[in-house]
Amino acid sequence: MKLRADQTGNRGLPMPLWLQGALEAAQAAIISALMVVAPIVAVWATAGFMNGQFEVLARLAGQSWLLVHGVPLQLAGAGPEPATHGGSGVLSLTPMGLTVIPFLLAWRAGRRLARASYTDQLWQALLGSWAVYAAFGAATGFVCRSADVVINLWYAMLVPLVPFGLGMVVGARREAGSWSRLIGVDAVDWISRTSQHSRWAGSYFASAAKAGFVAVASALTLAAALLAVDLFIHWNLVVSVYEGLDAGPVGGAALTIAQLGFLPNLVVFALAWTSGAGFAVGVGSQAGPLGTAVGPLPSIPVLAAIPSGSLDYAFVALIVPVLAGVMAGWWFLREGENHFDEWLSIKVRARWFTASVSTLVLGVLGGLAAGLLTVCLAWLARGSAGLGRLTAIGPDPLWTGLWVAAEVGAGVVIGYAAGPWLEREKTGSVEQDAELVH
Repeated sequence: MKLRADQTGNRGLPMPLWLQGALEAAQAAIISALMVVAPIVAVWATAGFMNGQFEVLARLAGQSWLLVHGVPLQLAGAGPEPATHGGSGVLSLTPMGLTVIPFLLAWRAGRRLARASYTDQLWQALLGSWAVYAAFGAATGFVCRSADVVINLWYAMLVPLVPFGLGMVVGARREAGSWSRLIGVDAVDWISRTSQHSRWAGSYFASAAKAGFVAVASALTLAAALLAVDLFIHWNLVVSVYEGLDAGPVGGAALTIAQLGFLPNLVVFALAWTSGAGFAVGVGSQAGPLGTAVGPLPSIPVLAAIPSGSLDYAFVALIVPVLAGVMAGWWFLREGENHFDEWLSIKVRARWFTASVSTLVLGVLGGLAAGLLTVCLAWLARGSAGLGRLTAIGPDPLWTGLWVAAEVGAGVVIGYAAGPWLEREKTGSVEQDAELVH
């Protein structure tokens, strides 16, 4: 982007990269804010708020924008009840589905800035954009504070930079095509100067980490499918809650959008449920395949789909992370990077021993990678509604990570051990098809 000197088409001085980054950040902040304001205005237009004053709605919009970015809000008017349950009165349950909006806007900005920058100049654009976005967050936190909602200005300034900065880096990397073009460091050249053993070890651990990612991605996909089936089965209960609320078309649409914003959180909750760790819907409650005990729930339609009652065969859901581990083990076999098995085979001649040990080590590493990733997802998905019992919502990160790590590890061992048989079956079917063609 360049500044024009006049309207004749002659280009003037190039726009400084820090200024272009600042404009991109301001554009992303305004667009994401408008997307938050739109449903609030729609509800206000249908007299959906008891207090429809402009400044009240403006504060609500700003607080919603901060919550979408992951900024915790201290509810000063929460009363003494949260303290009796060990809560802090903090609203920290982030709608991860809506957090994708600033992430995608930042991804677009990162691509545009990468096209406008040389390798050693991108930091100028990034620094300018991050400074403006941090200032926007701090200003929003300062303006939208109230007697009932206390906002930490440091959180308001720094926390929104996490999804925004991550989106910009991913977008810039996508546009550059490689990290070497993006930051000027040639990773391939650096790796080529290391020893062969170091390269093999790096490839092995990197492939094990990728296998953990494959396992978690597969488990989330299966958990999302189970969540869809559960919503279909309990659809009559969900509709009954909608009818009881009688929010009207606009209010119902706004409630649906809010629930869709929490859809990624619900998928992570479903993963925790299938792992056996379960998740909490309030202090002292637990929902899981081995037993469900929850107290009174707020009138939120999607909560009516929580499985309850007799769950005699719910333990079958525990196979979901194991199946995901089987997929990861098979993927690792096809990747062909089991250098630890090759090294162990050179040192020890007993093949039954080396194959068993290398497969078990792979299961431990794959399960560990999947468990760590699950811990991060569970930590992001959980939170507090800040009121009453609802100061603890979602899975326990450590407990869920341990369950997923153990189940995925077992699945990786099975998948890697059965991989050669699956490959032979696949090769045999291809050969049969070729013979039929001839």
